[in-house]
Amino acid sequence: MLFDVFKAMVLGVVEGLTEFLPVSSTGHLLLLEHFFGFDDEAFGKTFVVLIQLGAILAILSIYFQRLWAIAVGALTKEAPRRFILGVLIAFLPAAIIGALAHSFIKGVLFNVWIVCTMLIVGGAILLWVDRLQLKPVHHDATAFPLMTYLIIGLCQCLAMIPGVSRSGATIVSAMLLGADKRSAAEFSFYLAMPTMAGAFAYDLYKNFGQMSGNNWFIVVVGFATSFVAAFFVVKTLLEYVSSHGFGLFAWWRIILGAVGLIGLGLFG
Repeated sequence: MLFDVFKAMVLGVVEGLTEFLPVSSTGHLLLLEHFFGFDDEAFGKTFVVLIQLGAILAILSIYFQRLWAIAVGALTKEAPRRFILGVLIAFLPAAIIGALAHSFIKGVLFNVWIVCTMLIVGGAILLWVDRLQLKPVHHDATAFPLMTYLIIGLCQCLAMIPGVSRSGATIVSAMLLGADKRSAAEFSFYLAMPTMAGAFAYDLYKNFGQMSGNNWFIVVVGFATSFVAAFFVVKTLLEYVSSHGFGLFAWWRIILGAVGLIGLGLFG
């Protein structure tokens, strides 16, 4: 029991720290499962999805006032209504593809060799984008063109390949489409809310029967640690990337992916 609690804490921290960073939370969790036995079999298939709820609530708590202002403003103003439409446009591709390809994604793509390879490829792309002499034209995440929202949403679908990173795909695509680093990262937060909530609801619906009552304490531990870790990341990420860029995350991805491939080659 104590070891299960420890695993839940570790998984919760990893989920919370990596969900909103461009490093792939799913990839990290799969590598923990493969190399250290930190799987969720003892908790039920919905454990990782349920601890994601902690990360969702963390970002909702931080952005509550802004979300409320957007919701109220949408009653009388065009700009908030347009932003809500933009988020929905960006969310729909992942919702449709995720529902249609759910079994293929979980059954085929959730592979540690794919994770390690995508970590390295994604890290190289982050380094490349970080060093481009981009000239941003969009500085407000709530005022991107609708076509920009759609393209970001399509790029988000790449993150269904574990190791790619949902936040990484949305941030990179937004920057290539003219957003500055801060607004690109902030829109990834906005888009994470419906995307993660949708994935949570769908997986919970599919697998709820496999959660036993004895496991709820373990889930609460994972949920709480995920909430705290995600709260810290969301509070600090925007300021960090605005002044430092994504080099730290890029190199972390490359090193972790390379070590993972070496480990797979040596130990399987």
